[in-house]
Amino acid sequence: MTKPVRVRPLADTEIDALADYIARDNPHAALRFLEATQQTFDRIREQPGIGSRRYAHLPMLSGLRFWPVEGFEKHLVFYLERENHIDVLLVLHSARNVPMILLNEE
Repeated sequence: MTKPVRVRPLADTEIDALADYIARDNPHAALRFLEATQQTFDRIREQPGIGSRRYAHLPMLSGLRFWPVEGFEKHLVFYLERENHIDVLLVLHSARNVPMILLNEE
């Protein structure tokens, strides 16, 4: 059974900011990024356990997984599988201080 994907407002804001940044050099690539992000959400919806638990050592983020945006592998979708849905917390570039950002968000 697939679960709906719910994108938190901060994740939605980050997606828009990443697309804007990409569009500065290549507007077509920004559109591809947005499409790839949606395709990644669809894949996570179909296979919620697909993501890695690399940051699972953070107690307040128990169960946190991440998966790269397809075709934009340096951009990571961070999510939690809930009982009735997939909760997308953030979408970040891997060069950012991911543990610090995650700690500040939870």
